[in-house]
Amino acid sequence: MKKLGYALCSALAMVLTSSLALAVEAAAPAAAPAAAAGDYSKAIVVAVSIFAAAMVMAAGTMTTALGMGHGLNGAVNAVGRNPEAQGKILTTMMVGLAMIESLAIYALVIALVVIYANPLLARIGIAG
Repeated sequence: MKKLGYALCSALAMVLTSSLALAVEAAAPAAAPAAAAGDYSKAIVVAVSIFAAAMVMAAGTMTTALGMGHGLNGAVNAVGRNPEAQGKILTTMMVGLAMIESLAIYALVIALVVIYANPLLARIGIAG
């Protein structure tokens, strides 16, 4: 039940943030008259992008930390039960931890792309 709640919250967040992006895209053709009155499209897109990057990093680091803790717990319990297999368990654990850490690095790359090479700015016609 808890996983279903997390999935529903994630889906709701995605739906809410995508509507902001589509609203900015729909407002792009009327950008010329709005420029005189103050066009805040770029500020809105940048603010939403920074928020999205923060959420990506938060989710990426929390989930990988939980996964690493769970894997380390299993490895320590396994060594406690069978100390002779410590070398094999340690090797497998290190490979697993490296794969889990790569997920955090992917989250960092996505956050950096959203902040510095923002694809939404090009889509709505505003140069970065």
